[in-house]
Formats: sequence, C-alpha cells, structure tokens
Amino acid sequence: MKLLVLAAGYATRLSPLTDNQAKPLLPVRGRPMIDHVLDCFVDCSEIDGVFVVTNHRYAPNFEHWQKAAATARPGWRIRVFDDGTTSNADRLGAIGDIAFVMNQSGENGAPLDDDLLVVAGDNLFSQPLTPFVKLARRRGFVVGAYDVGDRELIKQYSCLRLSDDGEARVMSFTEKPQHPESTLACIALYHYPRAVLPLIRQYLDEGNSPDQPGWLVQWLYSRVPCYAYTVPGRWLDIGSKQSYDAAQHLI
Repeated sequence: MKLLVLAAGYATRLSPLTDNQAKPLLPVRGRPMIDHVLDCFVDCSEIDGVFVVTNHRYAPNFEHWQKAAATARPGWRIRVFDDGTTSNADRLGAIGDIAFVMNQSGENGAPLDDDLLVVAGDNLFSQPLTPFVKLARRRGFVVGAYDVGDRELIKQYSCLRLSDDGEARVMSFTEKPQHPESTLACIALYHYPRAVLPLIRQYLDEGNSPDQPGWLVQWLYSRVPCYAYTVPGRWLDIGSKQSYDAAQHLI
C-alpha cells in the first residue's frame, strides 16, 4: 500500500504565510504540519511507500523537507512529485494530482499497481489512523468521515448517509448539499484499492472535474461498494488563519 499526501495547493487564503512556503510545511507546535499527518500512520505496517505531490513553486521546499523526513522514518521510502504547475490558474486539481502520481509512481516509472491511500497534507487528526487502514484492507474502497454536528456547517462539505445495518456502507453522497441528510462529512482521507485505479482514469477521461476529491467519490460510490470510517477525536481542515491558529492546540 502506498500513501499519497496531497500538497499541491497554493493556499492563497493563508497569504502571506504561504507566499514562500507550502501550507503543509507551516509549523504546528514547532514541527511541519505534514509531519503530524504522517505521525497518524506511523504504526501502519501496510504502508511501504510515501508519495508527496506538490507544485513547482514549493517543490524545492519539499525536497529539503524530504531529506530530514527520510532520516526520521527510515522504514518508509518518501518520494516528492512536482506536478509542474506554478499558480492557481494552471493547477491540476486534487484528482488531477492523484492521477499524475498514479501515472508515474510504479516500478521504473510505470503506472502504479498497488493500493493507494490518499490524505490531504493540511488535514490534522488528534488520533492515529491505524483503524482506518485496517478497515481499508478488509473493505477496499473506504472514505474518511467526520460528524461536524451542524446542519448548516455540513453544507460546506460532502455529506454522507450510511447504511443502518452496522456495515457503514455509503448509501448517498452529496457534494456541498443544500438539503443535507445528515451531519456526517466526507473528509480528505481515502483508500482506493488497485482495482479502482482504472476508474479514476476513466473519471477524468470522461471530462469530469479534476478538482475537489468529493466529486470523484460521488461518481465512484454508485459503481464500487464504498464504506466509511468515522474519525474519532478531533479533525481540522486547515484552510484559514483561524483554523491554523486552532491547530496549535489540537496536536
């Protein structure tokens, strides 16, 4: 299983902090944000490689970080991928970046042929994600979920409705719903088994949006059985100065 950290955004809402530094490399309690993300997977023996996809502006920063990260985690092969973009105007989008890495991260530059775990580099969790990975091994296509507890707030996210048989199968999925069925949000934490990877390519080949990962899940869940893992503890999506300040007290 490979772990892909999405880190190619330009984080303009956090300017000037991100003018010369990628958001996932900003410090949270003295350590780069991305280090806290990786800490959540440190006990996951299933992971045998880590990919970080970034843009051309921040690639040198991540290459510098990678040297220290590889020393701290000698059991993981950490690779940085530069998607070649330089601004919001030419960005590939999150799904575009997933496909970009899939197409060149296999052996000898071949397309990837392995299970792929995807997490956003600006999402922070207060508890380990080992149970998510264990569930993914059993279920296949699994998404992370978090109960935001507010019918108005959920309108900013993807909304899930799960089966009531204890299996937590995704029964409905709506991106930014106007009339949400629940307060359970789909967050930027996904497991795509190798059998699903060709469908990601099909999704893009059909001209669907390469941006928000939720659009891909909405397209996939009716084609492939999809299950949800509800993240315990606290979760933060670092998108603003306020949430970045809050992160200093989460970890």
